[in-house]
This record gives sequence, C-alpha cells and structure tokens, in this order.
Amino acid sequence: MKIVIIGTVSSSILGFRGPLIKELVRKGYDVYAFAIDYTEQQRQLLASLGVVAVDYQLSRSGLNLFSDFRTMFQLKAKLKSIKPDIVFSYFVKPVIYGTLAASLVKIPVRIAMLEGLGYVHTPNENGFSFKKKVLQVVQGFLFTLSFKFATKIIFLNPDDPKDLLKTTLFSKSKVEVLGGIGLELLDYPYLKPDISKPMRFIFVARLLAEKGIYQLIEAIKLVQKKYPSTELVVLGELDKDNSASLTKEDLDNLIKQEIIIYPGQVSNVNKWLNDSHVFVLPSYYREGVPRSSQEAMAVGRPILTTDVPGCRETVVDGENGFLVPAFDVKKLSEKMIWFIQNPAKIESMGLASRCIAEEKFDVHKANTKMLKIMGIK
Repeated sequence: MKIVIIGTVSSSILGFRGPLIKELVRKGYDVYAFAIDYTEQQRQLLASLGVVAVDYQLSRSGLNLFSDFRTMFQLKAKLKSIKPDIVFSYFVKPVIYGTLAASLVKIPVRIAMLEGLGYVHTPNENGFSFKKKVLQVVQGFLFTLSFKFATKIIFLNPDDPKDLLKTTLFSKSKVEVLGGIGLELLDYPYLKPDISKPMRFIFVARLLAEKGIYQLIEAIKLVQKKYPSTELVVLGELDKDNSASLTKEDLDNLIKQEIIIYPGQVSNVNKWLNDSHVFVLPSYYREGVPRSSQEAMAVGRPILTTDVPGCRETVVDGENGFLVPAFDVKKLSEKMIWFIQNPAKIESMGLASRCIAEEKFDVHKANTKMLKIMGIK
C-alpha cells in the first residue's frame, strides 16, 4: 500500500507530519512525502525512516492560476507514476491542486486538511478589506471544485467549516474535526513554574500584526508602568517581505528600552517556556489550533489568548487561562495584571493546561483519529 503526503515546505513535513509518517511506516505503508524545498540532509533523514522525498514546484503565495494549474498537472504526472492508494494534502494550495490532481489520476482515497483558514479569512479591526472579500470568492470557487473530489475534509477547529461554508460549497458529511495535530508530550514534560522570580510573560509566533504583536507591545507598556519588573520574552522572526511585520527598527528600540527580551530565533523553545510564567498570544489570525499554545500547555503554563477561532480551543476560560477580545489592549493588559496580582493561581492554571493538553493534544490520540479518517486500521 502506498500513501502520498503533499505539503509545502519540508520543515512542516518533518516537524508536523513526522509522528504520522512514522506510524504509517510502522503499519507497512510506502510513504512518499512531497515538498518544495528539500535539502540533501532532509532527504537522507526521510530515507532513514523509509520515506521517499519528492520535489515539486509551487508558488506558496499569490494568485496566478496559470502557475497553479501547471503545478496541478505536475502533481498529476508524479501521482500517475507512483500510483498511490491514498493522497493526503494539507495547506491551502496543496489541498486544492493536490486533490484535483489525485482525482484526475483516479486515486481512490483523497484526504484534504486545512490547518486554519489563513490570511484570506483573517479580518483586521475594521473587518475584511475589499481585496480579501474578492480573494475569498475566488478561493471559495477553487475549494468548491476540489472538495467535490475529496473523500474527507479535515479541519482542526469547529469554526472553520462553518465559516468556510459562507463562500464554499461542500458536503458536511465529508467534514471531520480533528481538534489539533497534537504534540509528542514526552518531549514537553511538565515543570512547575517558579513564582519567586519576577513575572515573565512569553510570546512565541512570527512578529506579524495578525499574531497580535502590536497589541501585546501596547499592553506590556501599560503593565510595566504599574509593575516595572514585569518581563516579556518574544520568540519569533521578523518577516521583511511582509508589510504587516514588526520592523527591525521597532524591534531594536523595544530591546534598547528593555520593554521586551528578544533572544532571536532559538532552538530550545522549551527552556524559554519553562523559564516563564504565562504564555500570551493575542492573535487574530485564522489559526487551526496554535502549536505554540499547545507547547505552553504541555509544559504547564496558563494561556492568555484571544476569543477567536483556533485560539479559543486552547482555553477553558478561568480554568487554565483567559480569553480576551481580539484587538482589545485594555482587556489584555488587565488580565496580564491579574496574573501579577494572583501569582498563586499560575501553578493551578498551569496544571489545568497540562491536563487539557494530555486530553486534547496528544499526537498519538490525534494520529489514531487521523488514521481512522483515512480508513487505515
């Protein structure tokens, strides 16, 4: 039996699909992993797992139907050569063009997974721009076309299929809600927070407006006026090609003024989570279920995030953290101050986070459900 997994960047194949791939290999499947930017080292790593790395070309952003349909026919040729029994596509463009290509080759099982609705369905404070409304219609047409040929359509949270139905036609009977791709919890052991240290909040995400970085900066300034020793660790990268990114000049000024602690891109996120007290993500991006929030929950940290699709799946309000309205700097700062004034609650809320992670975000439970959706025993 053969299965093809179609993603975009190789880091997501290895990082997010790794446990699923290992389980498929263990069950005797020949696995072919499609990505657009493999290094030789990554190819060798996959080969050591018994997986074939396959290159293909895809423009990840923008709408160029000529280029995108060329990708579809490229995928069709590769799938025709491999003759898999199952094609599993994830992310927007692979879902559209991978599913269509699989249908053209008459592959019997075609699984499409959307890990959040992404940029096109992310509103700003004033709602959706005209450009995004147009893109929603175009994307909705392409989803309608591809979903017609999908065997199953997987979403990570229950809000996404409801909202997507506003612009896309698909059968509700095909929909499965996974609830997060999960973590290997053994890699994220619980560690009791040290509340004797100065209060430290931590943000882990790209430094983009949609992730709430600007609201967080304004909120921490308000908090530090009242509690000057409060710390905010920011882990994430600037995106120089994205107009919504924090600028390097702004970042340098924040570091110089000691408003934030910024170690840059790190490989030991666990250590920084362990050395912090509360995880904060004021995102309004259309997340699936944020992985960074799941990681913070696993190590036992309360979650302060926004009451928006995806993010709200990580919080039982008042039990393991709090939900605040998107864009609301005042409410965000008030809840940050609440943690400073109630440090004894940090441990109990963090333990609740760990319990929720074990219940909802264990990768082995998620993979069992995923395999069942694929029809694999």
